[in-house]
Order: sequence, then C-alpha cells, then structure tokens
Amino acid sequence: MGARLFLIIAVLYTLLISYLSLVQLGKISLGEFNPTDKMMHLGAYFVLGLVWFFYYLFKTTEEVLRIRNFFNISIIIILFGMLIEVLQGALTDYREADWADMLANSIGVLLALGLCLGILKFLKRLKLKINSFL
Repeated sequence: MGARLFLIIAVLYTLLISYLSLVQLGKISLGEFNPTDKMMHLGAYFVLGLVWFFYYLFKTTEEVLRIRNFFNISIIIILFGMLIEVLQGALTDYREADWADMLANSIGVLLALGLCLGILKFLKRLKLKINSFL
C-alpha cells in the first residue's frame, strides 16, 4: 500500500512539474538571473527526488534494496530535468532552455539523494512502522 501511494504521488508530481515547465506562466524573474527562480527549481527537484526515492524504498524489499539504485534514480531525474529544459526551448516561444535551471534542478536532486542516503537507516525503520500500520 505504501509503495502504491508513493508511486501515485511521484507520477502526479512529475506530471505537475512537466505541465508547469511547459505552460506560459506570468513573469517571475526580475532580470537575467533570479536567485528566487533558481531556488524554486532546486526545491521542486528536491521534492521530485524525495518522492521517487520514497517510492523505491517502499517498493523494494530489504534483501534487494541497493544504494546504487538511488544513484540510478538520481541520474534519470536529472536527465528528465534536462529534457524538460530542452523541450522548453524547442516547443515554446515563451520559454527557453537555461543551463542555470538545469544546474539548480540537478543540485536539488543531489541534495535529496544526500538526505535519503544520510538517513537511510531511519527511513528503513519508518518503512517498517508504516507498513505495519497499513
């Protein structure tokens, strides 16, 4: 049950990021570089990393849980962020691909990875408690 819930959350959040990245929004930045915009990118991809890591953690049994797979998930999410940036430049005339956005997205994912790996033992205990509750 926990894995299914995190999968639904992860897929819906991924779709939300895709949608918000490709539709025309009001102007947010006040210049060429807006730290607030970059923090939004970092935060959005930090959460994206967390929900996919939680899905993997809850889907996988302890015997096959591999730290390497957390890195693989990170690479996939980072590539997804790069693809979204490229699509912004290719499919829209109101957005453009931005290397700084790609960097902020990647840093967000890597921060989520670091957090999850840093508290992995705690997350495993939490998983047991949640699964026993469900």
